[in-house]
Amino acid sequence: MNNRRRIAIIGAGVAGMALAILATKQGFQVSLYERDSGVSSFGGGVTLWPNAVFVLQQMEVEKEIKRIGGEPRFIRQFDQNGIRQGVLDIEAVNMLSGFPSVTILRRDLMCTLARALDDLGVEMHFDCSMTAQDIDGLKQRFDLVVGADGRMNSVVRQTLYAEKVSPCYQGFINIIGISQLEAAVLDNAIHDFRGAGERFGIVPVRAGLCFWAGAWTAPLDRERSLSAWYAEMHRRFLDWPDPVQSVLNSYDKASLSRIFVHDLDPLPRWHQDNVLVIGDAAHASLPTSGQGACQALEDAWHLARILAGQSELDKVLTEFYRQRIAKVSAAQSVGRQLAQSIFGDHSETQPSVSGISVEQLSQFWMQGLAIE
Repeated sequence: MNNRRRIAIIGAGVAGMALAILATKQGFQVSLYERDSGVSSFGGGVTLWPNAVFVLQQMEVEKEIKRIGGEPRFIRQFDQNGIRQGVLDIEAVNMLSGFPSVTILRRDLMCTLARALDDLGVEMHFDCSMTAQDIDGLKQRFDLVVGADGRMNSVVRQTLYAEKVSPCYQGFINIIGISQLEAAVLDNAIHDFRGAGERFGIVPVRAGLCFWAGAWTAPLDRERSLSAWYAEMHRRFLDWPDPVQSVLNSYDKASLSRIFVHDLDPLPRWHQDNVLVIGDAAHASLPTSGQGACQALEDAWHLARILAGQSELDKVLTEFYRQRIAKVSAAQSVGRQLAQSIFGDHSETQPSVSGISVEQLSQFWMQGLAIE
């Protein structure tokens, strides 16, 4: 595609905004459509591993992300009694990867991307709930229509398949939130507490600020009140170690959210004609993969790069799928395996982060990321 081509992006999440930034920098004319009234601040936080920071550097927002984020040194894994099970040296992974790992509140990440879009003069349209008919109209007006409209209700994904592609509930919920602690409580390390069918993760950002998730096996019950779910969280983790209690005693109530955790089975294709899905709309993984936002950012970088170097659209979209499907499917698989070990058959021995090779982890994260 040459620089006169026009791209419509549906969804102003991480994938959609990142693609809008990168494609605009390549000279494409981009219009971004979002169903909500503004850029979403939903969610607690995001861990941006080195592969994500590589992309953010290409977007020229890495310095700002590092300024407002944190750079944890370790992941420390414990059982529910506080007995250490393992440790992963994040700094060693960063050194091998050539890029840092950054933790950031999701609202801060989204605001940073939105400011970058504004600086580039990208046309953003809010309160635009799309239908299949709307997508058909965009297909006629734009050279490429990209669906970055999320895992749960992607209208663009549904236009690609005659039968509805439904996300898969994986049998557990996350309660997420944001807390302010004394910095010494976490000692700049991610804390991962695991029990049988339960998990509590705490991620430091900066100056004692952290985001966290309490998770456990649960039926998909949307009728139950949020207050009842939050009360159950307090009961379940009442006797867990001090860092968990510190979080539960200090969270911002407005930051709480309950999430029934879904992912997608790998899809046989992501495009048809001039319509494509990326990010969670194409390959949503579980939070246990640690790679949702990272792979969304990689999608944006790869797609913008291929678009700039290839003039025939079908070849662009075919090549994009070829380059991305193995890595995102691996991330999906890893997320499911870890979730099964925690929330599935409790007779299994849960894997320890000490058993992860920093060399293999770095190689996987940085696979396919290079500037030619």
